Amino acid sequence: MPELPEVETVRRGLLPVMEGRRILSAEVRRPDLRWRFPDRMSERLTGARVDMLRRRSKYILADLSTGETLLIHLGMSGRMLISGKMLGEFHHDHPAPQKHDHVVLEMEGGARVTFNDARRFGAMDLMPTGAADDHWLLAGLGPEPFGNDFHEEYLVARLKGRATPIKAALLDQRVVAGLGNIYVCEVLHRAGIHPRRKAGAISAARVAGLVPIIREVLSEAIEAGGSSLRDYRRADGELGYFQHTFRVYDREGEPCQSEGCTGTIARIVQSGRSSFYCPVCQR
Repeated sequence: MPELPEVETVRRGLLPVMEGRRILSAEVRRPDLRWRFPDRMSERLTGARVDMLRRRSKYILADLSTGETLLIHLGMSGRMLISGKMLGEFHHDHPAPQKHDHVVLEMEGGARVTFNDARRFGAMDLMPTGAADDHWLLAGLGPEPFGNDFHEEYLVARLKGRATPIKAALLDQRVVAGLGNIYVCEVLHRAGIHPRRKAGAISAARVAGLVPIIREVLSEAIEAGGSSLRDYRRADGELGYFQHTFRVYDREGEPCQSEGCTGTIARIVQSGRSSFYCPVCQR
């Protein structure tokens, strides 16, 4: 499932063709994806201007001139693809309709934005913009990793006394929004912390040190256009390439890349997810 860097990369790719532009027409080709689409979604989107395109955790939010906000969740395989618009030096002609093109937005300026989702685990919803933070998918989320509310003192307080493994604690969206399995593995390796360590047993200094590492890893991943594993594509259809710089994720059996470390990357399963780590330098 796309994590924060992938969703942020898609949002940035959509900005030039969506923000400040009207949706000339919205075609909804099925009644649902993971959940039912909102009533009259096509009618409510058509003619609306996208005043702001923002991200909350792993969700893209389009604030509309109608006073509503369109929530977009990519799910496991969802893609927001642009065609018919100059993208750098390339022009992507409108492709023939594909089987899994479920929502098509014709934008002012000539671009077409298509939500394609083969597995149909994605979602779209509409809600009043003023009440967006109360939406059931957003209400319980913790602070954004790049926001002012996420800082060393906050994280130390949130993890103090917790018996849950640090890997699970950082994946808890109520603690920090947007982190997923790939980037937590990478963060813990850079921090030298074993994924099974109990969160409350880690010193305050080491917990505080996680904050800049989280921001560093996410920033590098965004700069690289995210990580393309299986289905993920950027809005221009291209692959992200942060996967080529993974230090531990999906590298079981390979040498640890930490300077001076002689360890070999291992894999364990925690709560149904693979955790990759170095048993020598992560303690």
